[in-house]
Amino acid sequence: MFKKQQNLHAVLILFIITDNRLFCQMGDPVQLKDEGNKYFQAGDIDKAIDCYTKAIKVCKDKKVLAVIHRNRSACYLKKENYSNAASDATKAIDVDAADIKALYRRCQALEKLGKLDMAFKDVQRCATLEPKNKTFLETLRRLGAEIQTKLKTTFSTDSRVQNMFEILLDDEVDKDKKEKAANNLVVLSREEAGAERIFENNGVPLLLNMIEKGKPEMILAAIRTLSGMCTGHKARAMAIVHMVGVDKLCSIMAVDNEEIALATCNLFQCIYDSFTGGDKREFGKEEAVVLAILLSLLEMVGSKKVSGHGRDQALNLLSKNVPRKDKRNTDNSRSLFTIDHGLKKILKVCGQVPELPDQLPLTENTQLIASVLLNKIYDDLKCDPERDNFRDICDQYIKSKIDPNDMDKTIHAINTISGLLQGPFDVGNALVGHQGIMEMMVALCGSEREVDQMVAVEALIHSSSKMSRASFIITNGVSLLKEIYKKTKNEKIKIRALVGLCKLGSAGGDDYSMRQFAEGSTEKLAKQCRKWLCNPQIDTKTRKWAIEGLAYLTNDADVKDDFVEDEPSKDKTILYSVACTLVNCTNSYDKKEIIPELVQLAKFSKQHVPEQHPKDKKDFIEKRVKRLLKAGVTSALAVMVKADNSILTDQTKEMLARVFLALSEDPKDRGTIVAQGGGKALIPLALEGTDVGKVKASHAIAKIAAISNPEIAFPGERVYEVIRPLVSLLSTDRDGIQNFEALRGLTNLAGFSEKLRVKIVKEKALPEIENYMFEEHDEIRQAATECMCNLVTCKEVQERYMEDGNDKLKLLVLLCGEDDESLQIAAAGAVAMLTSKLLISFKQTAQWLEILQRLCLHPNPHIAHRGIVTVFNMLNSDDTELAKKLIESELLEILSVIGKADDNPKRQDAINAARTCLVKAMDLGLIKPFTYTPEIL
Repeated sequence: MFKKQQNLHAVLILFIITDNRLFCQMGDPVQLKDEGNKYFQAGDIDKAIDCYTKAIKVCKDKKVLAVIHRNRSACYLKKENYSNAASDATKAIDVDAADIKALYRRCQALEKLGKLDMAFKDVQRCATLEPKNKTFLETLRRLGAEIQTKLKTTFSTDSRVQNMFEILLDDEVDKDKKEKAANNLVVLSREEAGAERIFENNGVPLLLNMIEKGKPEMILAAIRTLSGMCTGHKARAMAIVHMVGVDKLCSIMAVDNEEIALATCNLFQCIYDSFTGGDKREFGKEEAVVLAILLSLLEMVGSKKVSGHGRDQALNLLSKNVPRKDKRNTDNSRSLFTIDHGLKKILKVCGQVPELPDQLPLTENTQLIASVLLNKIYDDLKCDPERDNFRDICDQYIKSKIDPNDMDKTIHAINTISGLLQGPFDVGNALVGHQGIMEMMVALCGSEREVDQMVAVEALIHSSSKMSRASFIITNGVSLLKEIYKKTKNEKIKIRALVGLCKLGSAGGDDYSMRQFAEGSTEKLAKQCRKWLCNPQIDTKTRKWAIEGLAYLTNDADVKDDFVEDEPSKDKTILYSVACTLVNCTNSYDKKEIIPELVQLAKFSKQHVPEQHPKDKKDFIEKRVKRLLKAGVTSALAVMVKADNSILTDQTKEMLARVFLALSEDPKDRGTIVAQGGGKALIPLALEGTDVGKVKASHAIAKIAAISNPEIAFPGERVYEVIRPLVSLLSTDRDGIQNFEALRGLTNLAGFSEKLRVKIVKEKALPEIENYMFEEHDEIRQAATECMCNLVTCKEVQERYMEDGNDKLKLLVLLCGEDDESLQIAAAGAVAMLTSKLLISFKQTAQWLEILQRLCLHPNPHIAHRGIVTVFNMLNSDDTELAKKLIESELLEILSVIGKADDNPKRQDAINAARTCLVKAMDLGLIKPFTYTPEIL
């Protein structure tokens, strides 16, 4: 019995201990509240919330609980968690309706949540309780004004939306009123309030009604309004996709109306950006809808029901949204999805022969856009297995179309290869190398059907890009092409045969010794091309082929000289050919350096040595460049840069950048380039395209920026976009001339405004500029020091020099002691601006006094002036010992000599500075003014 009582007693003690521990863990609510208050006052909001939350769990007293909720509401306000702040304040108000702190905190939270009317009621109660509280009265006035403005906007927008739809859906209203109403609706949809009102007022069904009516101007307005509503708003975009349907949108884009197709393409892009995060205002991934859109677009690509314009826009959308925009992103699943579900459809478009019956509707650009898309998808693949799969699908497709008994299918296969040769060239080139393909092309040239000849000649043109292919065709096909050219009466075939001959004639490039045809033949071919090009009666596609022929022939220097006398074409579909032609005319292609010793060795060993055409020498190139500039080629280039991305490929951008660089070689011509819009046109070329193209464009920008007024060369905000391309040229991977001209350009920009200086610093250019200040090359060292001289007025740069333990100022002082005057001027200027703040670093340079004396005595007045200003900065500092040391040195004599000199306009700045230094020394009591005391007799 006694043992049982002992056990019971032990259990009771254990229960009490456990209960106490539990109570201690849970804590006293008042104590937890006080701890939370301390954390709140100390600024540790998260710990304060934690304490208040624990207190709420254990608190049974309603009044204390209300205080804790009110306090936690204040914490949530600090954390900008306005929903929780309003909720906690409400719980406090439920206990005490006159809790003025809780009321005001809920007012603040509700205002941030956009519930202005509810916030107004809370602050109104606060003002009733404390009528003289200025904070409450000011908040009451402000919220009242905001509510009135919002109501006015809401009612105004609602009524305007209603009026617009009434006008648009009324058949009796005249056309002008309807067009005005449609434009107003588009404008409204581009504002958030307007887009929301249209959506809330049953706008989407009304817009669909407008589309169904079938009038082009109404359809356009409806689509553009939908675009505005989808932009930057994922939820609304999703709702519109479900209400309208992807199939319906595709059917609208499929109509044979270029404007409607383009507007629907833009609508798709807005939807796509809202779903995938392309629009940064509001984003989220809706992959299922995105893939549904991609599938619908791929269906459009191969459908006969789709117009040429609709097919173009479907291809453009795929080209813009399927490949990765940044190769650092490892996800290329959309490209793989497109290959699996649509590669054969895109190949089908490439293989269409419009001259045959039962073909897909196409525009003049469709097949080119399809080739560009194929190229972008192939470039987006990450590994050999993915590329092998792409090639295998293409190979199977070609094999399935080659049929000796069906010539229409066979020429479709050959045309598809032509499309691949214009896109992913490696894939097309591998297909041409298959047994029998090249022979089939040559055999088709001899066909009696004109369409066979035309397709075969085009394929030969595209496939002869490699020297081995060109040699085969020269051996097997030149006589055939000549015969076709002479005998055919079909202009389309004639021009293609001529272009084939042009390309084969240029197979040796600019190697004068590798000419394929007799002297004068290339000039004759070029004249014939120019006849077609300059004849406005001939159709656009034929003229396109004419410029293609000239692009090949301008490898010949005789043709270059003749060509620059003619006017360039304005047709955007031939951008690449025009760019190639201009590159050839300006000789801005990459050329191998010819080393005389190696040439002699090659001749001795009887190896082939490339020869330069006499008209490819420097003076002839300069004359051609001058002629092109005089003809206004810069304006034409600026127009080409603005072309659609589907046509303006990265390779074309590189070509244009090369031409710009060649045109800007002579400083005298740079003003002409700026006047014709060249500065603005170069910026996108420097930011997008191939690595080589971006470097070339950046170099051209550097040449222009070095000597031009930035406000004129790069007007408006564009001037800030110029900094990054220039900084990219400061890499050690770039040539010395690129480093030098980039530094000169940055120097000019840094001397223009503080904002530009700050931008240069933000682009992390300072370390590179500092490195080049000690480059072995004199001109690069001078350019870097001049750039730093202009940058030191920037606060961020001064802070960099003031960092503990750096020798940057000492290095600048050492540069002041160099022999080069221009370098001394720049370095002394930077030192003069820095010495007032960095005296300690200055004095740590062993030779500082000697260098300073040399600067002040320098015969160049600019250097002397900078040296004397440095002396004044040192005298003007708080360091009296330093000032005394200066005056006790030979500097006093130097300053006296300069200060006493007669006024001289050439040296006046230095003389005035010396006099100012002497006055300062007198003020410090380091020297006394000279006074004359007469002798007493």
